[in-house]
This record gives sequence, structure tokens and C-alpha cells, in this order.
Amino acid sequence: MGSGTTGAPPRGDALPWTRNDALVAVGAAVVDLIGFTLTIHDEQGTVPAAGCVLLVVSALPLLVRRRMPVPALAAVLVLGLVLNLNMPVGQHFNTTVVVALYTVVRSCGPVVSALSTLMSVAAPLAAQTSWPPRIVDVVGNGAAGAIVVVTATVVSRWQRDIEANRQLLADRAVAEERRRIARELHDIVAHHITTMQLMAGGARANLARDPEVVREALVTLEGSGRMALREMRQLLDVLRAGDETEEAPTAPQPGVGDLGRIVDESCRAGLPTALDVRGEERPLPPSVGLTVFRIVQEALTNARKYAGGARATVRLAYGPDAVAVDVSDDGGGEGGSLAGAGAGSASGAGSGAHGSGAGPGGAGAAARSGAGPGYGLIGMRERVALHGGTLVTGPLDGGGFRVSASLPLKADEAALR
Repeated sequence: MGSGTTGAPPRGDALPWTRNDALVAVGAAVVDLIGFTLTIHDEQGTVPAAGCVLLVVSALPLLVRRRMPVPALAAVLVLGLVLNLNMPVGQHFNTTVVVALYTVVRSCGPVVSALSTLMSVAAPLAAQTSWPPRIVDVVGNGAAGAIVVVTATVVSRWQRDIEANRQLLADRAVAEERRRIARELHDIVAHHITTMQLMAGGARANLARDPEVVREALVTLEGSGRMALREMRQLLDVLRAGDETEEAPTAPQPGVGDLGRIVDESCRAGLPTALDVRGEERPLPPSVGLTVFRIVQEALTNARKYAGGARATVRLAYGPDAVAVDVSDDGGGEGGSLAGAGAGSASGAGSGAHGSGAGPGGAGAAARSGAGPGYGLIGMRERVALHGGTLVTGPLDGGGFRVSASLPLKADEAALR
């Protein structure tokens, strides 16, 4: 019954309340109706139909309690006051009032909450036939109001702590991924510098004997130096996230040439996977190739975890000024999803990023994408943002999940041979 449950805002001719709002209103009306029926039948021997109708109508304002919490509470109190004035009602602080007051305390500030609590406690007492009201009624209403306020306050604080902890975990995941990217870029830059050193030594050794060899070595040296400087700048940008010192990996960094290997590994692990390469294949900058590899690796890993019995497809497309990678699975007929280890069902990266929210890809995809402890999509987003690309993730209309990234290439990178 908390106000913390979020609902999509109404658009067009959509109703101004959600299904959860309707369920809460119906539940409160049913509980109050049962209590009213038992109480009035015990006192009078009959159950007046007008009282039942008025009691049900008093729960209708709960439909808009999250959009208009204070007016909804006011309407509930007025309708309850009308009911109390027309017939004796034993339960003065009923479920409808509890839900409406709880929502106000969760949504509004302390002043409004205090005034709303005072009105909720006093309004049922004002309809008493005998005055002053009995002490037991005053104490009972006051205790009920205090319990509602304390409960709402505790739940609000608990949800704030949960959200802060979730944000902290996400920030840590981002920082860890950036450190990992920095270590990998460190190896790539070191490779370029080593190549430059070897080319410079070869050019010096052949300076007097073969000018053509020297010219080719200098051209290669120039290209490697330009690429090393660019990736060094990327490395420095990543290192701004933290300066934790960790031992750099010694193994060569993978690239697009290793996609066949991880596709074969995916097939052997029980996920039939097809690799489709489109466009004219050409060498990519090592950092771009590494990003493509990591995206495919993460997507296939998540598909094996959460899309049992599915089939996956990896598409790599070479464009004139960009390279695109697309990994999708068919869901295996069980609502499986590549998003199982993600931090959300859709993510964007870079200035042109956009994502699609949870849709018809299956309830399993939506549930796992928000509840799992993994942060695979965060890592993908960080890597794509490093190159100024776009990342689109989300469920497919026919079932399954899709991860699609586009990485732009600089003019000299696009012409790399």
C-alpha cells in the first residue's frame, strides 16, 4: 500500500491510475466492508445497503492517492464523516484512512504530514453522537495515527538507504570497469610504443642501405605514434576515475579476430551461436577491437546464464566510418534475456545513446534485469562511451534480448589497412 510503488504517467486517454492503485483501493474497500458488515450486524441485526455503498465509494479516492495525496485523503475523510453522521460505525480509523494517510506521510513534508495526521485522528471523532468522545476512542485513533506515521517514516528511510546502497554499488561497478579498461589500454599503448621503438631501430639500421625500407618504417612509425597518442588520451581520461594500482595483465589483449573463438566456446557451453560478418573486413584499432570483443563476450555470457535453450546470433558490420556489433538471442521460449547481469533493461552510452525499456521480451527479462547483482551493461556502456559510440539494449518483440553497439572510427582509423 506504499506510495513508493511507481507507475507510468498517464498519456492520452489512459486512466489516471495504475493497476496497483486499483488493487489497493479494492483491497481497502473489501477490508472495510467486512468490518462494517460484522459490526453493524452485531449492533442492529441488519446491514444497511446505503452504508455499504458509501463505504465503497469512500475508497475510490485511493485511485489517485499518489498523484494527489492530500486531496485524496481529504475526500476519504469527508466521505467517512458523512458515513459516521448517518449511521453508527464502530471502526472510525478504517483501512481506507490508513492507506490515504500513509501515502501523504510518504509523499509530503513534515508540516503537511502532521496536519493530515491530526485531521485523520479528529475527523472520525467529530461525528460522535456523544460529546466529548470516549477516552478509548481518542486514544485508539491517536495510536492508530501514530502507528501509520511511524511506519511510513521508517519505510521511507529504509527505501532511501536501499537506493543509496544501490547507487553506491553501481558507482563501484563503474569505477572497477574503468580501471579494467585502463589496464587494457595500458597494454595497447605499450604495444604501440614498443612497435615504434622497433621501427625506429630498423629505420636507423637501413638508413644507408635501403631508403625504401626506411620510408615504409617511418610511415608505420607515424601511424603508430598517432594511434598511441589518441589511446593515451583515452587512457588518461579513464584513469580520472581512480588511481588504484593493480598489476596489469600480461596476456595479449583480444580483438575482433578472437570472435570466432568465443563463438565456438559459446556453442560448446550449450548456447548455439552463429557469427555473421558483413562488409569489407579490415584491421581495427586495438582499443576498438577490444571493445567489440568485450561486448560480445559479456552478451553471450549473459545469454548462457539467463536464456536457457535459446539460440544466439553475433553480427559484426564494417561501415565506411564505423563498426557495429549486434548480439541477440531468441529467448529459448522461456523469456530469457541477455540483460540478466545488467543494471537495467536498457542502457545508453555516449552523446547519442538511447535504450529501450522493458517490453514484451518476457517477464523473466524484466525481473532479472533489475534484480541481479551484476553490472554487465554498465561495463558495456562505459566501453562504448569511451569511443563516443551508442549502445542500445532491450527485449525483442518476438522474445529474447538484443545488445547493439556502434563505434565510430576516425578518418585515419577508417582507412587503416
